[in-house]
Amino acid sequence: MLTQLRQDHANMARLLHVLQLKQKALADGDRPNFQLVREVVDYILDYMEDFTVPLERVCSDRLQALAPECKALTERLSSDYQALRQRLMRLSNDIDMILMDAVIPMDRFAEDLKAYLDAHRTYLRDERELLFPLIGEYFDDSDLELLAQTLPEGAAAKLERLQEAYPELYAELRETPEPAA
Repeated sequence: MLTQLRQDHANMARLLHVLQLKQKALADGDRPNFQLVREVVDYILDYMEDFTVPLERVCSDRLQALAPECKALTERLSSDYQALRQRLMRLSNDIDMILMDAVIPMDRFAEDLKAYLDAHRTYLRDERELLFPLIGEYFDDSDLELLAQTLPEGAAAKLERLQEAYPELYAELRETPEPAA
């Protein structure tokens, strides 16, 4: 189960790297492919809903039952997730406006995108460095089985659906090396 979580993190890091490349192009005054940015944002929003919410719920509930001292951490991660999701929703709305040729200040959009990327990377790091070790320490086989049953299909299935739904994004994702953690 932890291997699955780490693989999902690696895939998310690659998606964030694709967004970072688009953000840098925008900051340099170039106009990135906003349809591709839209596809990445849609995919991440869907993924967060399908993956992060069940992970957070199961891990928070179970960790608080097994190790009440973890409550502050799980509540902080939950709060960070909600803030992250709100940032991404605002970006999604801005992308909609851009794709409809509305006037959006590109410097502000580039800054908002960078702030989102920084926040999402911090969230992933906190999960990897703080949450995953707790899962490894406190969860027994039945807890891991419950977690596995709660989560959607694994990374390979997600990437297959990504390829079918977003072929341009998948092509760019395949060409993007996995960033260093």
